Amino acid sequence: MKLFELSSKIIITCSNRIAPYLQKEVEALGYKPIRIFKTGVELKGTMQDCIRLNLNLRCASQVLFAVQQFKAYNADALYKELLAFEWQDILDAEGYFSISSNVNNETINNSLFANVKVKDAIVDYFRSKTGGRPDSGPELDKAVVHLYWQDEAAEIFVDTSGETLSKHGYRKIPGKAPMLEALAAATLLATKWDRRSAFVNPMCGSSTVAIEAALLATNRMPGLYRSNYAFMHLAGYENEMYLTERKKLEDAITEVPGLQIIATDISNDAIGISKINAAAAGVEALITFAECDFEKTLIPGDQAGVIYFNPEYGDRLGDEVELQATYKRIGDFMKQQCKGYTGYIFTGNLELGKKIGLKPARRIEFYTSKIDCRLFEYELYAGTRKLSPPPGEGSLE
Repeated sequence: MKLFELSSKIIITCSNRIAPYLQKEVEALGYKPIRIFKTGVELKGTMQDCIRLNLNLRCASQVLFAVQQFKAYNADALYKELLAFEWQDILDAEGYFSISSNVNNETINNSLFANVKVKDAIVDYFRSKTGGRPDSGPELDKAVVHLYWQDEAAEIFVDTSGETLSKHGYRKIPGKAPMLEALAAATLLATKWDRRSAFVNPMCGSSTVAIEAALLATNRMPGLYRSNYAFMHLAGYENEMYLTERKKLEDAITEVPGLQIIATDISNDAIGISKINAAAAGVEALITFAECDFEKTLIPGDQAGVIYFNPEYGDRLGDEVELQATYKRIGDFMKQQCKGYTGYIFTGNLELGKKIGLKPARRIEFYTSKIDCRLFEYELYAGTRKLSPPPGEGSLE
């Protein structure tokens, strides 16, 4: 089996509730998903497709490539099946690999035990074939083998990503309670922003949302900010495969004349961190930063646009009683100062969301970690034509 010539099942994983936006990304790249589930998308393709997906997806976590399916009722059966697999077609005998897994088998009460059985089978295979063995450990910066084991059905994947794709690589300083980059991108894909009109992000924190908006508008893909993937450490890998896809990303960057992205925060530290992160992403010149209370944020009045808040919601930061007044101020500000815009508020506190004092046009469901969140959408009418989604970017309820 030559791994880089094989066509097989590809599973692209993501956080819960992000799959509809991951699906949009996959389809925009020209792929036709076979299956959509709550934490991922399935399609069929090659390792070259995996390379392309890794470099282009904003909402994904891992890109998994299936290499073996079998039945295993317990750990011994798992070990026996994997000992017979031809691992030299996947792994370098003198390399390094790690194991990840998703296990739900009644004979296993700790998935780490299953990981050890996979590792032992690989090591014993190489010892029997070569007298040596590749190194192994927990780091995900080299080759990664993933076990999916549900009841007696087991499947082995090559994790072509390694370190999660949900972190886009430019954020040098996270700041306080930052939104994960993949989640920020998904929320932007859920909005009606046309990627040309003004995008205003008060209470920006470390500016993950504003930076992702700038990346989205200018077609800068996550692969521009990362140089190591697990696929690079697999048997048969040739660097030209990666360089070809990487060059396509550079060529696809577009400039948007007159683009206005504004990010403000009352914290001087937050603005300082934002500028560092934006510079690392290569978009600092595209974002106007200002240190001020959100009510002092400049709202361009010559066009309709989007205003996006991601305020504290009392779980990790802020006091809920004080935040009630803050949420009311946000609602008043949008109603009085943002007429003609479409407003968005992302929050993990639905009771605080009621303090906005405006009726949402949409309530879009997300999770951050395990917190049930909503992206509330508000049409702030002022006789201005409402924003329409970009072509092919229909709204998602």
